Amino acid sequence: MWKFYLTISLMCLVRSDADETCATFTRLGFHNALIGTELDVRLLLYTKRNWTCAKIVNSMALGGLNITKKTTFLIHGFRPLGSAPVWLGDLVEGLLLVEDMNVVVVDWNRGATTVIYNQASSKTRRVAIVLKEFIEQMLAKGASLGNIYMIGVSLGAHIAGFVGKMYPGQLGRITGLDPAGPSFNGRPSEDRLDPSDALFVDVIHSDTDALGYEGPLGNIDFYPNGGLDQPGCPNTIFGGLQSYFKCDHQRSVYLYLASLREDCAVIAYPCDSYRDYRNGKCLSCGTARTEPCPRVGYYADQWKGYLKEKALPTTKAFFDTAEQKPFCIYHYFVDIISWNKNVRRGSITIKLRDKDGNTTESKIDHEPATFQKYHQVSLLARFDQDLREVAEISLVFSTGSVVSPKYKLRVIRMKLRSLAHPDRPQLCRYDLVLMENVETVFRPILCPKLQL
Repeated sequence: MWKFYLTISLMCLVRSDADETCATFTRLGFHNALIGTELDVRLLLYTKRNWTCAKIVNSMALGGLNITKKTTFLIHGFRPLGSAPVWLGDLVEGLLLVEDMNVVVVDWNRGATTVIYNQASSKTRRVAIVLKEFIEQMLAKGASLGNIYMIGVSLGAHIAGFVGKMYPGQLGRITGLDPAGPSFNGRPSEDRLDPSDALFVDVIHSDTDALGYEGPLGNIDFYPNGGLDQPGCPNTIFGGLQSYFKCDHQRSVYLYLASLREDCAVIAYPCDSYRDYRNGKCLSCGTARTEPCPRVGYYADQWKGYLKEKALPTTKAFFDTAEQKPFCIYHYFVDIISWNKNVRRGSITIKLRDKDGNTTESKIDHEPATFQKYHQVSLLARFDQDLREVAEISLVFSTGSVVSPKYKLRVIRMKLRSLAHPDRPQLCRYDLVLMENVETVFRPILCPKLQL
């Protein structure tokens, strides 16, 4: 008899240990990629209570998923080497830190792992069907479609779109992180992510000239650094073969991760083109008399009310980033009124220093500015540090010529105003003479409050 009880005890112990086992993302190798993998979708549930220990859920068993809370699905893309996405753990943790929700990692590594891209992309609709079956079970238990959020990376963005089409426009939100371009560029809306696939669709395009989708796909489409080459990524294969191919494409994920930080609000500016944004023509949002500027990433949906108010089906928004994490850039306008008799064309480099000696610099050279007598030129300056109290400013004027005589730029007034913090005091300086290629350093003063 004691053997029977011992056997039962051991079985219970094994079962208990199995119940406590944490599920992990499927890890495969290059061998699997060479021979290809059949599709097998696993859903890994993380919650605030178990944010480091995933549990397997499926259409037959929701497990610890709380249907009264938001459910966020994370959907990866093509995995040519079979490894787990390096950003996955950080994204799960970041989401659970900002909100108490269900996070479901959609592990379709068996299916996405192959050296032949088209084999992976051909399975995206089948992944969407699996997710629909799971969502149907959620709905049967009382969940709401409006409480479902899908974050899709590369091919995963189109998978999210296919799920959204099965519930026409009723999903709460879809975020596309550099949706895949190959096999999807130029396809009709039913064959890719589309603005109509959810109540709100936001997209970050970081590699439109290679692995990412070329055109707009959301209610608002964000284009960091114009959507092309990202600062800090290698420009040639000599910077690392894998990084050369993946860095721009993955930057969208890291920008989304940056948006989850309290110290880095990534702001974008609605505009028709990156060129117009760089030339300071589209920076009217964020002032007291206008709507706020849209935020990139997790909080992008705070802007959807303004989209509906203006009845805009789609909006493009542009912004620049720094080379390193968390990638934040702080925008200022540098307003210059000159009094040269003759027109001067050139660029301005501005450096800021605070009382502790911290410095940050911006070279405003996207296009040469034209300085005319008594005419105000507003230049967009981008800094990678946010200095709260500017104690010193330096300016350098350059025409870019190496053979012509040195010119002077006579300045009646220079004004510095923060776009990221419009409530901060504006700083001025009067009667400056900038010798070409010579740094002019000065202490600013507060601008008169009534000055326009």
